[in-house]
Amino acid sequence: MYICVLVVLYHSFKAYTVHDMVTFGKRLRECRESKGLSQQELSKRMNTSYTVIGKYERDEMKPSIDVVRKITEELETTVSYLMGETEDAELFKDKKMLQRLQDIAKLPELEKNSLLLTVDNFIKATKLNLL
Repeated sequence: MYICVLVVLYHSFKAYTVHDMVTFGKRLRECRESKGLSQQELSKRMNTSYTVIGKYERDEMKPSIDVVRKITEELETTVSYLMGETEDAELFKDKKMLQRLQDIAKLPELEKNSLLLTVDNFIKATKLNLL
């Protein structure tokens, strides 16, 4: 039996089954395997049992935020990636870029909007190979 979930993206509908969705557990397993670690090896580093890691990977159990942070340190990934907030595992690892984003967020609204418009136009031009 499949449960369908409708996702609305830019005025279009796309149907996914639960089995198609990337979950925390699937991303955890992917990251663990990409590091060449077994569940047992990761569990030793995490100071837990391999059955707990297995439950996380099967989405039978959800870790606390402190455990998620420890997992991200061990697997050299980010909370955002494991939680499915980004498709790029490396996106939030650039500390200089994160600092820039934080600085932009603190700007007055008018300056922030002007800067973001400039960045958007630069990105658009680069994608069109105009620069």
